[in-house]
Amino acid sequence: MAYASQRQPAVAGLFYPADPHSLHAQISGYLASALPAEVVPAPKALVVPHAGYIYSGAVAASAYSELMQRRDIIRRVLILCPTHRVAVRGMAIPAAQSFVTPLGAVAVDRQAWLAARELPGVIVDDRPHADEHAIEVQLPFLQSTLDHFEILPVAVGQVDAHLVAGLLESLWGGPETLIVISSDLSHYHPYRQAQLRDKATIAKIAHLDATLDGDQACGAYAINGLLLAAQRHHLKSHLLDLRNSGDTAGDRERVVGYASLAFSEDRNHAHH
Repeated sequence: MAYASQRQPAVAGLFYPADPHSLHAQISGYLASALPAEVVPAPKALVVPHAGYIYSGAVAASAYSELMQRRDIIRRVLILCPTHRVAVRGMAIPAAQSFVTPLGAVAVDRQAWLAARELPGVIVDDRPHADEHAIEVQLPFLQSTLDHFEILPVAVGQVDAHLVAGLLESLWGGPETLIVISSDLSHYHPYRQAQLRDKATIAKIAHLDATLDGDQACGAYAINGLLLAAQRHHLKSHLLDLRNSGDTAGDRERVVGYASLAFSEDRNHAHH
């Protein structure tokens, strides 16, 4: 099987503008108007939505705006997403060595890739990544908020949360490493019902309760892995924004929930 060394955009012009100037302007606008619910001490991890920008871009921006002060510190971003088009057992990392967006190419971190390849539950496969939007839509935000960074893109299929936590643990690093979990919340419930469901999901996440299921968040497998790692590292979740498509750009009959969360070290917890 011939592998292309670059993964080309699949949803440019659909989920976000294909023109670099329009894209840059749109993201700058979202970041400028982002007003996170609280200022978070140096986030180690973010959970951000992945719909088209008109639906969830403003919500995502409330998390990405938190990175601006650390734009020269973060060098490696582990990006985990669910698989929307290709079923995966375990976690798939791409063979491709870079991901292209209208803003340029983002390199895959070779050392992280080599380390991940050896871990239990990890396979190398470009197919789950080829048409997957959930990582792609995060890249222009990262390109707009960080200076020099590389990524490890991981498409998380059906997998034990402990294996996901294992991958995060082995690549945890220090302040130079950021974890991004790409996930939406509930899907296709009426507006009020969705609000109640999503609030309950956020409460679960706040308790680092790693038993989310796919009805609560499409990235449940990845989030559960993060929550297990967060328990060990004494991270605390901070809710930055919680809305749904009925609030942003859709009708209220069947909505999709979006949240931005940041996880940072619990200041009340002594360092070991």
